[in-house]
Amino acid sequence: MSFLSALLPYALPRALLFKMDAEAAHDFTLDALARTQNTPLACAYRQTRVEDPITLAGLIFPNRVGLAAGLDKNARCIDAFAAMGFGFVEVGTVTPLPQPGNPKPRIFRLPQANALINRLGFNNEGLDAFIANVQKAKFRQGTERPALLGLNIGKNAATPIECATDDYLKGLEGVYPHADYVTVNISSPNTKNLRSLQSDEALDALLSAIAARREQLAQQHGTPNGLGGVTPRRVPIFVKIAPDLDEAQVQLIAATLKRQGMDGVIATNTTLARDAVQGLPHTEETGGLSGAPVLEASNHVIRQLRAALGKDFPIIGVGGILSAEDAVGKIEAGADVVQIYTGFIYQGPGLVRGAAEAIKSRSSQSTALS
Repeated sequence: MSFLSALLPYALPRALLFKMDAEAAHDFTLDALARTQNTPLACAYRQTRVEDPITLAGLIFPNRVGLAAGLDKNARCIDAFAAMGFGFVEVGTVTPLPQPGNPKPRIFRLPQANALINRLGFNNEGLDAFIANVQKAKFRQGTERPALLGLNIGKNAATPIECATDDYLKGLEGVYPHADYVTVNISSPNTKNLRSLQSDEALDALLSAIAARREQLAQQHGTPNGLGGVTPRRVPIFVKIAPDLDEAQVQLIAATLKRQGMDGVIATNTTLARDAVQGLPHTEETGGLSGAPVLEASNHVIRQLRAALGKDFPIIGVGGILSAEDAVGKIEAGADVVQIYTGFIYQGPGLVRGAAEAIKSRSSQSTALS
């Protein structure tokens, strides 16, 4: 942790930000991070990264705490988030064409529950602007083991669901050369019919097309091997799923992921359920609920996935992490690494380091006991 960030506890800026409209605060924060990253002012949030490497899907994650997609949809602040000590940073969701998303207001805080409801709807500046921002990022320069970068792709709202595969393939082609891993987002509740892609036949068709195109791209972006051939560059592909799935659906998804050669799964996205927040302001707003109320639902899906996928299939756990203990609990549920989003908004960068330290300590204790 830097000296300046130690002097400026997150509670101070959070108090100011929480007086603002939620989306205005979000935009203000990203603008500030974009302006200050790679400048001396970054010392306000820079932290020494906890080193706790783990290899998943052929990638070395510097530690087990990552930033979930959705916070930085346009990939403007990769360097700032890397400076906060994340082991991996996932940006997006990006769609092939720019789109404004759903009408405002569309983000609502539920502070009594440490939660948010959003119905943003993949608002983003489109694939070309996204890739340009990724190419500007400097986080890999001069670092022996930089944070990993995940690029999250989705479909445009105007694209008919029967043509969704076309959008995902365009996204995959665009981000492939720049990603450490690619996430296929089929679980946002805020794009009409998107979650229908999690059904058996639709998911099988989509992932089959993605797997075939990945093999083509691996050859296209490979490196000459000196023997007249090419060493493929095979970028891992993860699929992000919803918490609102029954056991049979989880079993079908797990089987499809393995059958189509996917490299991992991210569990989970936001929930449509409202049981845990009944009676609170904004509960009736449509959209996905995130934060503390989704913790157990997410962990439940992770446990089912681990049982179905076996011990070696990579699982990124996300949903409801508000403390270091929550992060450890998600690892104990079966996740290999975790991501935070709403917890970051409520707790600030200190959660990144605290969670990474707690997971590292747990791993050390488990190793000592084995």
